[in-house]
Amino acid sequence: MGNTVVRDDFEWVYTEQPHCSRRKQILAKHPEIKALMGADPQLKWIVTAMVLTQVLCCFLVQALSWKWLLFWAYMFGGCINHSLTLAIHDISHNVAFGNKSAVLNRLFGIFANLPVGVPYSVSFKKYHVDHHRYLGGDGLDVDIPTRLEARLFSSPTRKVLWIILQPLFYALRPLLVNPKPVSRLEVLNLVVQLAFDALIFWLWGLKSVVYLVAGSVLCMGLHPVSGHFIAEHYMYLTGIETYSYYGPLNYITFNVGYHMEHHDFPSIPGSRLPEVKKMAPEFYDNLPQHDSWTRVLWDFVFCDALGPYSRVKRHIQLKKKQ
Repeated sequence: MGNTVVRDDFEWVYTEQPHCSRRKQILAKHPEIKALMGADPQLKWIVTAMVLTQVLCCFLVQALSWKWLLFWAYMFGGCINHSLTLAIHDISHNVAFGNKSAVLNRLFGIFANLPVGVPYSVSFKKYHVDHHRYLGGDGLDVDIPTRLEARLFSSPTRKVLWIILQPLFYALRPLLVNPKPVSRLEVLNLVVQLAFDALIFWLWGLKSVVYLVAGSVLCMGLHPVSGHFIAEHYMYLTGIETYSYYGPLNYITFNVGYHMEHHDFPSIPGSRLPEVKKMAPEFYDNLPQHDSWTRVLWDFVFCDALGPYSRVKRHIQLKKKQ
């Protein structure tokens, strides 16, 4: 458990991010894929059912012992909350109500955020745009670990700790790497979230609030579902920066495993991403892919070639506004 990662820097490349050119090539050969773009009318009902399920669970867990409360937070509630963060990911692409209803999508994202316990939705949208537009961009894509993270978490034991602390790093990294002004919608997200947490506390007590927050923290750390954080863009093969996973966990994660497809076509809802692969198999079937998110985590921890440095990075010069 004492071996350290052999990489001492990111994989710097001098090419543009690949998904724009891939999108053009795929649409030139398969223009029918455009029909998949647009709102998913079922998403709002699925998300509403998930939010209401968590509210019901808050009522049910109030009398549990702390041991069992944390057990169910990890095994059940946290899975729903992690799934809701991925619904928020879909909503951030305006697929709940369409591109013409951007504000309605933001407000629905705030609603989907409620069981997560901490305000997240609006800020995620603000930074996720950069992740797609400037994939791997130094100082722009906050999905990439900082150099400090990469240097500190370089042994198997430290990598396990880094995985456990993923929620903390995802919350703090944007503020350090690419701080942006706080928007009114972010303030609204905060106020609504605090009001909801206060209401749950008033109705059913501290345990219900802990059930929500602990589930979010635990299931976005060392948990099989959280394997997608690493599976999506960590460089398991030299120079390849996006990977898909086609396994059964996609059923509870809004098909986030279809990640190559998602970056090629971010305006297509997660529910329709499998159809992208079916329509254009020659662009996807032969690409490297993961078959297990649990195996992704295992390999990441114990392989000396893998660590927080295992990301493709590029320098991107932004055009100055006139």
